[in-house]
Amino acid sequence: MDSICVFCGSSMGKKPEYKKAAEELGRLLLERNIRLVYGGANVGLMQILADTVLKGGGEVIGIMPQMLIEKEVAHANLTKMITVGSMSERKSRMVELSDAFIAMPGGFGTLDELAEVITYNQLRLTDKPIGILNTAGYFDPLVAFFDHITEEGFLRYEHRQNLIVDDNVGVLLRKMIEFQPVAMDKWIEDIKKESL
Repeated sequence: MDSICVFCGSSMGKKPEYKKAAEELGRLLLERNIRLVYGGANVGLMQILADTVLKGGGEVIGIMPQMLIEKEVAHANLTKMITVGSMSERKSRMVELSDAFIAMPGGFGTLDELAEVITYNQLRLTDKPIGILNTAGYFDPLVAFFDHITEEGFLRYEHRQNLIVDDNVGVLLRKMIEFQPVAMDKWIEDIKKESL
């Protein structure tokens, strides 16, 4: 695993555990010699994560739409900044450049990015591991929602099982490295039959 894309907040959040987790993840990426791909910002948890990797001599690639660069939130000291024309293009480049994805605490942008790669995984457009770093139980309501929509028949069990969730950075990364996609036999045919 050479590159991991991390989705996380452009804010710090209210709990000190969020900042600590960003620093810990950054250090772990350095130890494993894994390149960081992220949204390119110089604010919030995004800044903490990027700065931790950069200070340790690691490689950081930022991907940011021109409109956000013009708002002066771009990190000026990255290994490489890729400028794109839209948020959609940003996500496409993140998927293209990364071997795996981790979602940390964040807001709508983080949720949007996570939902996109989960959907790619569901459609088998990619089989790259997707992890949720559930720092201080931040994602508990979202994970419960994923379980709820599975129980209600709107998400298949196999797809739910492909999502890796842990509150420990090291354990999460180990599970992602060991990840093997769950076989999803003929699920499209199954949902067609359900619709009859």
